[in-house]
Amino acid sequence: MAKGHRSQIKRERNAQKDTRPSAKLSYARVSVQKACFVLDAIRGKDVQSALAILAYNPRYASSLIEKLLKSAIANAENNNGMNADNLYIAECYANKGPTMKRVRPRAQGRAYRIEKRMSHITIVLDER
Repeated sequence: MAKGHRSQIKRERNAQKDTRPSAKLSYARVSVQKACFVLDAIRGKDVQSALAILAYNPRYASSLIEKLLKSAIANAENNNGMNADNLYIAECYANKGPTMKRVRPRAQGRAYRIEKRMSHITIVLDER
């Protein structure tokens, strides 16, 4: 059992909460592996160069991540009062989401399973 009153436990949990601005895209219809190719290219970069990289990246995931990054920048400016020029990407990662299972008919009455994978993409910004 946890020690202390329920309100005390909640207060301690909220004190440890991360205050950095972030944005999360849940159930993105792109696999984790494909999203990570794009995320690896922008990790640790400042926001302006990351947006430039995403604008010219030919992968499908880059359009999703570009929109997510713009949302994280807007969160930093409006909710935390940060300056967009000083921001950089502190963390960005993709976690595995649910998998849609579909059936593909094959020769001689067989059926192959097709797995359409989803991911949850998160971007966390910080100020330099």
